[in-house]
Amino acid sequence: MDHTLTISEPSGPFREPREPVFSYDYSIQRATWATPHGVRVKVSIPGELDVLKIRLMGQVTGSPGQQLIIGNVLSRQIADWKLRIAETEGMLAERRDVKIEPYTGASAHLFPKLALLFEEGKHRVREEVRRRVGL
Repeated sequence: MDHTLTISEPSGPFREPREPVFSYDYSIQRATWATPHGVRVKVSIPGELDVLKIRLMGQVTGSPGQQLIIGNVLSRQIADWKLRIAETEGMLAERRDVKIEPYTGASAHLFPKLALLFEEGKHRVREEVRRRVGL
């Protein structure tokens, strides 16, 4: 039986009210499921995005527009990595809508996995930032 996960392009980023997070909405589908299901991935601005942005770029300055693009590129990549982690952790195995919270607080034990994926892919992300922003 085919259990391959098909992931659509996400919509977002959305700024969550009353939370310092960006969120992305994905639609996931397996061949055995009758309908796709939704996954909301939340990326903590201070606990994930800012931490990894400093690791990626250091204390880079730039125009507000450049900072916005850097944040969008990196937060989207973080959301994609978190979706991969959720799949390996079995969080997407059941037919139901899922919310992936920031890897802080109760989910902080998953942050090292995110940091590992970041280290593996940071050169590609850095090149994307250079291509789009010029920094």
